[in-house]
Amino acid sequence: MTESDDAVPLEVRYAVQHHVAWVTIDREAKRNALSFDTLEQLLDCFRRADRDRDVRVVVLTGAGDRAFCAGADLGGIRGGADPEQAHAGRGNLAALFMQMYQLGKPTIARVQGYALAGGFGLALACDFVVASEQAVFGVPEVNVGLWPYMITIPLVRSMRPKDALDLILTARRVSASEGRELGFVSRLTTAAELDSTVGELASHLATRSPAAIRLGRPAFYRALDQTSTQALPELQAILSIATSTPDAAEGVTAFAEKRDPVWPT
Repeated sequence: MTESDDAVPLEVRYAVQHHVAWVTIDREAKRNALSFDTLEQLLDCFRRADRDRDVRVVVLTGAGDRAFCAGADLGGIRGGADPEQAHAGRGNLAALFMQMYQLGKPTIARVQGYALAGGFGLALACDFVVASEQAVFGVPEVNVGLWPYMITIPLVRSMRPKDALDLILTARRVSASEGRELGFVSRLTTAAELDSTVGELASHLATRSPAAIRLGRPAFYRALDQTSTQALPELQAILSIATSTPDAAEGVTAFAEKRDPVWPT
């Protein structure tokens, strides 16, 4: 993303290295809190990653060491005096979650410091949460007379529903080690090894079949919202499509020849 003279401030950085797109919330002084502009730029970045055939994995993180994302910027969200505009602005968070779930590429949340409220939701909307021992998670909305409405979806998709309700009702903060016990932290590491752990995971995922992930990952998330009667016919159809892709042909050939596959897509 680039910034012109009349553009809104650039609050999200986007860079691609070795098939991995790094999406960084760049508001360190605000603990990477979410403004409406931040949400719009995050949505643009994930759409960009979706279109880019060179990108195979997306890593989402926050600038600095204090916070992954501390939630909404309550003091800086524009449109607060206009309920209609504010409602539309909040819709970008819902759109962002949907874009992340529909993305045909694996996603990793690199979490150092605070991941609170909407920031917690963003982390959980990723496939993997890689957290340092200094990471802290929580949904404090009830403390200010609110409820984490849209964040409920990534919460209940990442842990047992009653555990999610516990966190919502008590608004207590959770360490990375407890997050591992609850099941929403995928990898727990030290601050010193956070980048290498994320890098190794991203590099490994980038070697997997792009076509298989492009078809299979969105199907996985759709199946979570369906009954088995709804999901199985759709999954059967996708399987038939998947078996006819060049990636599938190369994968089967490579297996028979006892070599690593070279993906054509």
